[in-house]
Amino acid sequence: EVQLQASGGGLVQAGGSLRLSCGASGLTSENFAIGWFRQAPGKGREGVSCISLNDGSTVYADSVKGRFTTSKDNDKNTVNLQMNSLKPEDTAVYYCAAEWSHCDFIGVEPSEYDYWGQGTQVTVSS
Repeated sequence: EVQLQASGGGLVQAGGSLRLSCGASGLTSENFAIGWFRQAPGKGREGVSCISLNDGSTVYADSVKGRFTTSKDNDKNTVNLQMNSLKPEDTAVYYCAAEWSHCDFIGVEPSEYDYWGQGTQVTVSS
């Protein structure tokens, strides 16, 4: 059974940084893509980033390019999201999700992911 858990959220001032982690278990191979998504109050779920575990290739939403970086830590079975230059509009609940696929095929489209973890709140104050 695939299980995911996002952690590392918190309150930060605009311009600051946060690092989220997604702990993953039950992944039967490296042929998985791990995506980060977010959902702000009253809005739909938005794709943020994707990393393919087999080759480390990444995809980012335009809204976070150049500010956010996703990476994998094989030793810890985690995928991280480093968020820099945070803006108030980055405020949301952040989720990680997994799918047996590659980022080239599914990108950051939420409907392509079957396995979801609990979210972590990120609040950016102005």
